Amino acid sequence: MRRGRDRGESGQATVELALTLPLVVLFALVVIQAGLVAKDVLLVHHAAREGARAAAVDPTGDAARAGVHGGAALDRGRLQITLFGGTSEGDRATVRVRYSAPTDVPIVGALIGDIPLSAEVTMRVE
Repeated sequence: MRRGRDRGESGQATVELALTLPLVVLFALVVIQAGLVAKDVLLVHHAAREGARAAAVDPTGDAARAGVHGGAALDRGRLQITLFGGTSEGDRATVRVRYSAPTDVPIVGALIGDIPLSAEVTMRVE
């Protein structure tokens, strides 16, 4: 008799796995996308700091832009750089970097879309 009851529940684990596996995969994709966006946040802040440092040493706009581009491996087509002040010694040079972080992970990227990131750093011109 016991064997008859077990037969009625055979395959239950397979059905449960089939129902939960898409959710587990989606959760894993969300975690991966969050990690990629977190990496981009750090790169944007680093690029802004490098740009502000370059502007503090050489207050020309070209030096700050080169500092931003050299400071992080970001897609230049998605990057906006804005410079404020910092024309002479003792002034404060501010660099604002805006970046549209791509969401390339399958499924999640289509749901979320690109994420706007920004960072602003101010340093004294030397």
